[in-house]
Amino acid sequence: MQITITQGLPEGGRQIRLSVFVQEQGFSESLEFDGIDDTAWHAVLWDNGIPVATGRLFPGEEELSYTIGRVAVRKERRGDRLGSQVVSALEEKARSLGGNQSVLCAQVRAQGFYESLGYRAWGGELFDEGVPHVMMRKKL
Repeated sequence: MQITITQGLPEGGRQIRLSVFVQEQGFSESLEFDGIDDTAWHAVLWDNGIPVATGRLFPGEEELSYTIGRVAVRKERRGDRLGSQVVSALEEKARSLGGNQSVLCAQVRAQGFYESLGYRAWGGELFDEGVPHVMMRKKL
């Protein structure tokens, strides 16, 4: 397996997000793909030339903070710890850009996954397209 990190949304990352967030979870395609995609750093994990997991990274609101988002793993590959590889690669990219903290807005059902990677929740639940989310952060 190989992880690529590029600026701007690559087709492999787009395919995974369409499959996971739009088709599987019912999020709006017009809201899923936004202007952040053009300038964000995108990680795509490839297995024998097939994109299997993705995520993105962009500057956060606080100084030296980076936001991780749109982490997705193809349904048939969940449980293989691919999401943790994507998050780790994005954290490393944030460090290389001078970041000392990463933040993310996790679906509540994925909170335990992010806690296992060292993230801690703060604040209350918020809703994105009717799905409960929680803000989380981690020092890098």
